[in-house]
Order: sequence, then structure tokens, then C-alpha cells
Amino acid sequence: MAKKTTTLRVHTLAKELGVSSKDIIAKCKAEDIPDITNHMSAVSVGLSHTIREWFGDAAAAAGTAVETAAPVDVAAVRKKVKKVTKKAAAKEQPPAVVDEPETSVATIESEAPVVEVDAKTEVATETAGGDEAAPATDPPKVVSLPPSADTPAAEAGESDPGGIDDAGTADTDAESTVSGGGPKMNVPDRPKTITPVGPKLEAPKKVALSGPKVIRVEEPEPVRAPRPRNAPSGSGIMSNAGPRRGGGAGGAEGGEQPYGRGGQGGGPAGRGRGAGPGNKTRSPRRNDGRTGRAGNTNDQPFQPWRSQDMIERDQALKHSQGFFRSHRQDRSRGRGGPRRVNTAQKPTGPVKVAEPITIKDLSAASGVKAADIIKKLFLEGVPATINSSMETEQAIEIMMEYEIELQVEEAKSAAELIEERFAERDRSDERPRSPIVTILGHVDHGKTSLLDRIRKANVASGEAGGITQATSAFQVPVSAGDRERLITFIDTPGHEAFTAMRARGAQVTDVVVLVVAADDGVMPQTEESISHALAAGVPIVVALNKIDKAEATDANIQRILGQLAERELNPTEWGGGIEVVRTSAITGDGIQDLLDILDYQADLLELTGDFDGNAEGTVIEAQVEEGRGPVARMLVQDGMLKKGDFIVTGRGFGRVRDIVDDHGKRIDSAVPSTPIAISGIDSLPDAGDRFFVVDSLKEAESAAEERRRLERERELAAPKITLDNIFDHIEEGKKKDLPLVVKADVQGSVETLRVVLGKIGSDEVRVSVKHSAVGGINESDVTLAEATGAIIVGFNVTTTAKARQLAESKGVDIRLYDVIYDITDDVEKAAAGLLDPELKLEVLGHAEVREVFRITKVGAVAGCYVTDGQVERNAQIRVTRGGIVVEKDRRLEQLKRFKDDAKEVKSGMECGMKIDGYDDIKAGDVLECYKTIAVARTL
Repeated sequence: MAKKTTTLRVHTLAKELGVSSKDIIAKCKAEDIPDITNHMSAVSVGLSHTIREWFGDAAAAAGTAVETAAPVDVAAVRKKVKKVTKKAAAKEQPPAVVDEPETSVATIESEAPVVEVDAKTEVATETAGGDEAAPATDPPKVVSLPPSADTPAAEAGESDPGGIDDAGTADTDAESTVSGGGPKMNVPDRPKTITPVGPKLEAPKKVALSGPKVIRVEEPEPVRAPRPRNAPSGSGIMSNAGPRRGGGAGGAEGGEQPYGRGGQGGGPAGRGRGAGPGNKTRSPRRNDGRTGRAGNTNDQPFQPWRSQDMIERDQALKHSQGFFRSHRQDRSRGRGGPRRVNTAQKPTGPVKVAEPITIKDLSAASGVKAADIIKKLFLEGVPATINSSMETEQAIEIMMEYEIELQVEEAKSAAELIEERFAERDRSDERPRSPIVTILGHVDHGKTSLLDRIRKANVASGEAGGITQATSAFQVPVSAGDRERLITFIDTPGHEAFTAMRARGAQVTDVVVLVVAADDGVMPQTEESISHALAAGVPIVVALNKIDKAEATDANIQRILGQLAERELNPTEWGGGIEVVRTSAITGDGIQDLLDILDYQADLLELTGDFDGNAEGTVIEAQVEEGRGPVARMLVQDGMLKKGDFIVTGRGFGRVRDIVDDHGKRIDSAVPSTPIAISGIDSLPDAGDRFFVVDSLKEAESAAEERRRLERERELAAPKITLDNIFDHIEEGKKKDLPLVVKADVQGSVETLRVVLGKIGSDEVRVSVKHSAVGGINESDVTLAEATGAIIVGFNVTTTAKARQLAESKGVDIRLYDVIYDITDDVEKAAAGLLDPELKLEVLGHAEVREVFRITKVGAVAGCYVTDGQVERNAQIRVTRGGIVVEKDRRLEQLKRFKDDAKEVKSGMECGMKIDGYDDIKAGDVLECYKTIAVARTL
């Protein structure tokens, strides 16, 4: 059997070398030796030899150990250990007096301070440092000492054969002399008698226990006497239902017990143990005869059993026989009357439950057991538990089996809950507000020019292409009637692409001004604007603009009034209710009349708003501005918006950092009907999103995150492929794709471009917008376009220098526009270029074969006569025989006129023709010469 290896520790090595463990640890750290951290650290064999050479004497300095740090002063280290050992030895006191043997010991001093003693002599010294021992090298010659007469032989036999205990060693530098004057061995004195340390318990003693001290004695609380019981007159006869267990009547006074044994109930049956004076086992409260009423020996009338007594009796009997046994008896015997079965009543009306529907909620609302619902789901192959969710259709089908009508209420999102709270809030400071007027109409009918005349500005001249391409809002002080008032105007684009912008403008307005050019009449976008206004249910005022033009004749104006009447806008001139004001943005005619009509309409509407509380409104536009980040241009419709409010709008949320009005001035708050621009939100909202001021940032974040999650799920949702639509998906996959990356200046333009560009396409090609966002074109857009093979389209934006360089190196096409219909035209052309061209056949002429010549190594050559048109070399040939086409799409390889090659031969001339790869020509065949022309297709 292999011998177990002993692990060498630091403290063992320190004892061997006569140094402290701390010195060895410090030396190892100086030499960058890892894993030596304390006195219990393990030391390998090689490391132990190295440490012995480091802490050895000068003779061992010629060793092979590598030493990078400063060498150890062995003498100083050992001297320090000796001082500690001396101090510890001086503090020790021997427990008993010992006889010191007078023995002369001759010690041969050597460099190693270890003394070896004979095996029969035991040397035991205790030092303070348990981890430190005297150094041990070459043992000196020692004269052995005989054991003392007082020391038992058994003790001498148990002495340490090593001569020195691990706890301490003799100090070789300390000199001790004996009577002979020579050096004395440091041998400890042995006591004559050995006694145990500590007090000894000779005889057990009783311990006096001290209990609580009585401070005062209080009288018991008074107990009210029991209330008198109404008892019927006559002799008391005990009923069959006796008292509860142990509650029998007490015995007669003076020990007389006329019925049964002493201490039993006084009734004839003698049931129950009595509570008389002779029964000491009963409590005084029950000995007074309160519960036992059968044996009444005090000439008191019989008192009947109370219902509480009977209930206590039944409970005592049940508990005495065990719970399960009593329940089995109840079932078998029918004890306590018929068993009640809780049956849920069928609901009379429809049952309402909110999504998400769980089995537990459905069971609680309908009264159907959850186990029955789970069973039906299991039979349908749907494993479920009571907390599992169900599909709405499944819940309705299961309830139909029970003839229960189920009404499922859709789960409300956080944004919907916020909207409901705002709709139901109390208005604390309701006052009249300014009217909001939206200008609608066809493109180039003078909407912006009319507003410029009202606000005395010139915005129309600075617009690209002379058309408005974004929604804007501003507040103008005007003189209406006999007073000054503020009116908020919203200018909308008239181009057909901006349908959504016009619809949003109609939804937030109080009055719609429909601008119709007197020289043009009602146009498609005019009809669309009328539809938006009628759908919003707001008053309409028609501004018949450009009345100063020569084309604005009375006949033309009457024609326009007729067009309006056809579209449910009957003017007042014709007995209707629609005001038609003739205006001119150039001369200013009719402008004041228009303002007076708007003021009159606002008075009729009695517009009011809450000037206190949390604000709400609508986002008109959103864009990214340099230095401000995402900026939302919005219209406050209710409440007061203040700087620092927590706001949520669509997918964006944050804290209002600053508020800027329509003139570019920073303000601290905004009241209803005020157009403003705010910053501080983390993401751009969509144009038309509602904004709300909430109480905490956490509430705003939860609503915004829910909106983002729904949008992400909508984007990632893939359409399901079924047998019904599988061929549609196959055809869709065959379509050619024109990928685009769209960047625009405002969020409304991005939305418009996505809609307009998505409509471009046909059955063979489609336009897909891979990415659309607000802001300039950057490197990430170029990288995305390169990966998807897309074209970058920028609307009213620019590109960075790095993006241009990257696009040139990657070969990405970047197109920048400032007019929206230029984008649609170019994209339509690009999409049409992806279409396969249409092939058309152009017949050049016909030739009749008169003779066939077969030439060696050449083949069959047809001698022909051109009957009509012309025949060209390298044109396509179709061979017909008897009016039937026998060969087609062959190339005319050679064409000769006599012996000379010819490019073409006209009608009425003879020629020789060699058809490439076809020699089966016969006399009488007709050769038709034609060309295939590729015609470009359009969408």
C-alpha cells in the first residue's frame, strides 16, 4: 500500500529554519512567487529547497537557487525570533515546583542551534509563537541525562524521539550555567504531581433558583352575572338532545343524588358527568350549573336548550370522531339535512369579459366550471390550465355550447387609457379661445398667396416649384368686425400626393376655407378637400380667388357656383347656406369680408377651451433640427402646456425642454389654439399623432414603448401562406423590384413619399421603400443602399461629404429633389425601365423562289424574285409553302445580285439567297423577310 504524501506548509518550514512565517511569505512576495499568502499555504518540494537556501547559513550560499530580490539577513531574522521566544518564555509560569536535577551537560556548540536529547528524556517548552520553531541543522553531541526518580517510567517512555517539541526550542545563544560553571542544557522542570487545570467539581451543589418577585396583587376584573333565561313553567323534563359533552347537570346539594350515581346528570337518563360540588374535576365556571340544565334541584324552572348549545354539542361530537369519519357519516346517513349542491345559475343577459381572456376569468363571469372549460379545450386538442389564456373565437364557441352570449371587450392600450382620462377630466378654467381655420383647395389656386395677404408676408415666392409641400400653422391678429382677435391658420398642400395632410388639417380645424380659382373651377383636389371637410363635420367658407383675372367672368363664376352646388355646397346666392366670398390675393379685394365671415362663424360655434390642467393637442409636423434634436410642431387644443411637462406623442416621449411659437420666440407656456414647436422628445412622432401631458415620465414611457412594440410587430409580421393565396405569393415573387431609400425634411413628407412611391408599379414590377426617415443622407443610408441595391432619394435634404465619397466608391446612386412630382416622374421612368420590352415584327418584303441551286460545300441557294418591298441581308426569314409556315426565325446569311454581294434587293429584281442552317428549300416557296423591333413599355 502506497504511503500517503504529507503536504509541507509554510509554518512547518519556518519552524525548521528557525524563522517566522511572515518572513518567508514576505520573501516569496518579493520574488513574485504566487499562492504563498499565509502560514497555511502549501509549499512544493522544489520551492522548499529554494527557501532553505535563501534562509540557510553562509555555507549554503553556493547553492543553485535563483534570487532576484535583496538577500535575506538570516541572522537578524533569527535574532528577532529569539527575542519573541524569550519574551513568551518569561511570561510562562510553571504550574508546580519541580526538582532540578544537578547534571552536568557538555554541549558542543556548532552553527546549528538544535539540541538532540536522549529518547528517554522529554523536553517540553511552550513559546508564544506557535508557528515559529528553533532552526535545525547539524545535531551536536549531547551527554544524555538519566530520568528523574520522581518521573514515572511511563512518562519517560512517551518522550518525543525527536528531542524537541514543535511548540518551541532551546535558545542556543542564551548561556545558562550550572554549579560546575559549565553551560546548562535548557531542560524544563518537571512537576512532582500532575493535576488538571481549572476548578474541580468534587460534590454537586444545589442551585437556588430565584423566581419572579411579587410587586403587587391586583383584584380580578369583575365579571357580569349571566343574563336571566326565560324558562317555561312546569316540571323540567330533559329533552332527547342532551347537553354537550361533559356538560351534564350538577348533583343535588349536600351530596344528595336522587338520580343515578353521584356527580351525574340529574335527568332520568342520567347522561353526562355532573358538575356538582362533589366533582373536583370540573371548573368553577361549569360547576355553577350554567350549562347543565336537566337536574335542577334548586326549585328553579326548567330552562330549554339554546341553539348555541346545540351547535357546540354537534361540533364537539364531530371533532371527537375525526374529520374524515364524520364527513363519511354525513354522506351515508344524511346527517344534518339534505346536502346542498352549489349550482351556478345561468346568466340571463350577455356576459362581458375583457381581453386577454383566461379560463379563470371566463368561469367567474359565466358561471361555468373551469374544469368543464378545460375539458372541452382538451377534447379539442388544446392543453390548458385554469390560468391559461384563450383565443376570443374559442371562448365564444365554448360559451355558445352553454347558450351564453359572450361580449369580448378589447384590451385597452396605455395610450387609449390616457385618452379616456383626458376625455373625462374636469375643466377648471374654461374660457373662449381663438378659432382654428384650415385652408384647403387644389394646387396652384392661391391658398398660400391668400394667407400671405392676410398676414402681410411673402411665403409663396420662396417655395420650391411655387407650391406648398408641407403643412404649416401660424397665428395672426386680425381686425374682424369692430374688434381685434387672433386667428390660427393652417396651410395645407394642394398637390394630389398630400391627401393625408389635407385630411389631418380638416380634423383639427374649426372652420374650413375652400379656395377655388375663378379661372379654373372645381378640380380633383378641390373635390377631395370637400370630402374631407364634410367628413370632419366643420363649417365651410368658399373663397373664390383670382377674381381679378380676365377669365373670371360672370358666366364662369356661375358655372363654378353650379359645380359647388352639385357637390352639396349650395351658395347663399342660390338660397343655400354656404358663404362664397370673392377674393383676390393680388389686389386684396374681399380679404376683409373673408375675415368678417370667419369671425361670425367663430361666434356661432362658441369655441371654448380649458386654460388650466394638462395639455393635449395634435402634431402638425415633426423634423430633426441641428442643435435641438427631434422637434415636433404641434397645435395645443386644450389645457396649458408648460416647460418641463412630461409629454407623450405617438412613439416619442420626454420632458419639454423648450417651447417656440410660430414667430421663433421662446415662451414658457402655451394656451389652447396656439401653434408651437417643442424639443425634448426622444423620437419623432408621426404627423397627425395626438400628444398628451401626463403626470410622470414612467407613464409616458410605457405608452410610447407600447406604440413602438406594436409598430415593430406590424413590420415583422409576415403574411401567412395558404392554399388560397399561394399562387398570389408565387406571382408576387416573380415581380421585379425597384428598391428605394427615402430621406425627407419633415415627417409628413416622409409619410407622403412612402404612400405615393408605394403606389407606383404594375403586375411585373413594384417599388419597395427599404428605409425612410427624417434628416440628411448619411453613411448608414449609403451602406444600406449598397446592401439592398437601392437608389437613395432625398427630398429637401442634403448629403454629408463622407456620404458622397462613400457613395462614389460603392457605386450608389443618390438623387436629390425639391419638388415632389419630379420624384414620382423619375421613379415611374425607372420602374418602366425594369419592364421587359414589347417585341414587334416589321415585315420588309416577300420573295418567290423560282429555282434552287445546290452548290458543294455551300448548300442550297434559292434563286428568288422579289415580289414586294425589299430584302435585306442579315434580316430574319420565314419560309411558307402553300400558305403554311414551315420554317421561321432564320437569318439571311448571303444575298447576291448576280455574282456581287448586295445589302438589299428591292421589289421587281432577282437575287440569290442563302438561308443560314436551312437547305430544305423548294421551288414555289415564298420567303418573307422581316425584323424584330423591341418597343419600350410604360407602366
